Amino acid sequence: MACGMSLFALNSCKDASEDTNNDDTATQEVFLEGKQEYLDSPFVTAGDRVYMVGHQDGSFPELGWHITGEMGGVWNHPIKLLDGFSLEISEENTGESLDTAEKFINYPWGNSHDYNRLVSLDVNVKRTQFVPDGKQGIVILYEIENKVNTPRRLELVFKASSDLMPTWLGERTNMENCYDRVLEDEDGYLFFADECSPWSTLISTNLKSIDFKATQTTFKGAGIEGTQRFILELAPGETKNFNVIISGSYESSEITKSENKDIRENWPALLESKKARLAALANQSKLTIPDKKIEEAFEWLKYNSDWVIRDVPHVGRGITAGIPDYPWWFGVDSEYALKGYMTIGQTEIVESTIALLDSVSEAVNGNGRIIHEMSTNGAVFNPGNINETPQFASLIWEVFKWNADKAFLERYFPTIEKGLAWLMDSQDVDGNLFPDGFGMMEIHGLDSEMIDVAAYTQRAFADAAVMAELLGKTELAQQYQATADQMAVKINEEFWSEEFNSFADFIGTDQQALHLIEDAIVRADTLDKPWAVEELKATRAQIKANRSATPRPFVLHHNWVVNTPMEMNIADSDKAMKALDTGANYANPFGMFVTGIDRDESAGSDDGSFKGPEIFSYTGAVMTLPTAVQIVGENNYGRPDKALNYLQKMTRSFSYALPGSMYEVSPDYGMIVQAWNIYGYGVPIVQQFFGIQPMAHKKTVYIRPQMPSDWSVASLENVKVADNMISIYFDELENGQKQIRVNQTADDWEIVLELPMVHELTYSFNKGVANEAEGDIEAFSTRGKNLELNINKR
Repeated sequence: MACGMSLFALNSCKDASEDTNNDDTATQEVFLEGKQEYLDSPFVTAGDRVYMVGHQDGSFPELGWHITGEMGGVWNHPIKLLDGFSLEISEENTGESLDTAEKFINYPWGNSHDYNRLVSLDVNVKRTQFVPDGKQGIVILYEIENKVNTPRRLELVFKASSDLMPTWLGERTNMENCYDRVLEDEDGYLFFADECSPWSTLISTNLKSIDFKATQTTFKGAGIEGTQRFILELAPGETKNFNVIISGSYESSEITKSENKDIRENWPALLESKKARLAALANQSKLTIPDKKIEEAFEWLKYNSDWVIRDVPHVGRGITAGIPDYPWWFGVDSEYALKGYMTIGQTEIVESTIALLDSVSEAVNGNGRIIHEMSTNGAVFNPGNINETPQFASLIWEVFKWNADKAFLERYFPTIEKGLAWLMDSQDVDGNLFPDGFGMMEIHGLDSEMIDVAAYTQRAFADAAVMAELLGKTELAQQYQATADQMAVKINEEFWSEEFNSFADFIGTDQQALHLIEDAIVRADTLDKPWAVEELKATRAQIKANRSATPRPFVLHHNWVVNTPMEMNIADSDKAMKALDTGANYANPFGMFVTGIDRDESAGSDDGSFKGPEIFSYTGAVMTLPTAVQIVGENNYGRPDKALNYLQKMTRSFSYALPGSMYEVSPDYGMIVQAWNIYGYGVPIVQQFFGIQPMAHKKTVYIRPQMPSDWSVASLENVKVADNMISIYFDELENGQKQIRVNQTADDWEIVLELPMVHELTYSFNKGVANEAEGDIEAFSTRGKNLELNINKR
């Protein structure tokens, strides 16, 4: 990581840790530099209203598949504003276009492209951009430096290509798209407008235009290109800025113009405000560990989590799934991600996302079923896969444990109650407690009784039982707990395959399995996986030779969801150990394969990379979410070193292609920023390694650490739990003692530190700490005070 002292003076920076006398850390700039080999890959300049996607070399190719070729450019959902823009610089008969930057730098708040010296012009150019919080616009700052000792008169040609068009599913809400027109307005600014909708874009500059023309755009679509020329005079060695402010609105031209004026007049203060906000975010759940790569990744994933927030007035505000192709809202993506968001103190966006999902689900479904996917115009594409409804219930309980908001629990429990009833009344056709239908694996035909649906449903009933009891619904709580207990037994008995040492992908009929096997054989053969073809054929023969008249468990794809019983801590210990070891066979150096039969020769090795197909597909992919599930599962069964190993695998993808980010598909495919990545860091690090288990409604924080063996000196500071802040420090003292310190800011909360009882160790602790043992656990507790515990060998 590197640091700079100003927005435009980044080459003279150094890391703060190199200067022990430097106390002015507030002025430090955190940034990461990109790789030369990935300059032709995407970046994002993020904002909660507007964002921009282009390539790291500064260009704007037509990219994305959800709306083919249209997911890049500048967006203000639910509309797109621009396909892109460019700048040409010339002097007399010599000119250069800023087509290919030589360096890309990413910041938490924005990014820059360094064109270094334009050789024919002896000019240095840097383009820096950011999106102000809450504003419908983006700031583009060109820094142009004269590198010679003579005066210069440069001509700047700025081109912008509009594409005022609706988001995905715009036709469902009657968003009419016509051709764009462009003019130079009374202030000399470029103004674009759609001919039949109130959509518009305004581009203002700090220089006065000397010429304007409108031409046909080179991009596909109904856009148009507007071009302006400017003169920039530079003294010898002088540097000047060419500032471009792009704004837009889907409501009116008046908003477009007022937003542009506000940003134009206030952008320096808006930039400082955004920097300060992100610095405060980084300071929450601040991690210090020996593994600096994981430490850095965790910090930047906090920024990533901010980058995917989308605010569309009249629709809602919440986290989206990923950029560039999933910049809208999802049920299950949020249900994973928001658990991670709570561990980094992002409570407001957690609650607004839940409110959005709940309100839209109620409007569309009305029966407790949680939607899967909704575009930013409010159109729902998928009313919900089966797993999303139980996962919503568990999310509510998890958030409540952090925020202690009884009104929050009361607000969403009716949705949980209706959703669980819908699951069992409508989806459990045979009444065996396993709902039927699609879970996380969107493979055609995998819609019977899925292992992930079963695991998440069991956990939902267990969590709902506790919530019902807290709300005074004792009889309902007992019913829910009885269902949860029964399901846990059934999952361990009916989904387990001793032959494969794994939980089954699904329970279904022989006919369903044979059909899926045929498709899987074609898939494995196409991907040249002879071992998988052989295994599938053997399974097919076994099914045909041993027919069953009733549904039974099948292991076919080795999908990552077979590890959800360990993620949910449902599996019997013996089965869990076997299944986790089996899972290791379907990992490569970057993490877990989505579908085990896709594994390649990189499985079990220390190198390898996923090469995505030209047509977007997850076939053959290794993804961060399956790896996160494996990490959580390993920790649940007391194997933190193995969990750390998977976390290190996943971290290999950090900054692999886009500096400061982690792709959805490891290491460099799919979404360039993905919301649920924080689940794979926040939950294992905060709640498992450091062991923070809040019960905020009891004003109690349980600390149950299980640190990796390599993390003997580590700290996690400023973890937000309701109105309290928790900090934990692990240290090794000079006398060989180990020390654990837990600090809190609230004076009426209880800290309970629980450690496994080890007869070879003795403990000493500060005054006011109570100590008691129960079973094989020794607990140390204090109320309203900090806790300091020294651990000695007998």
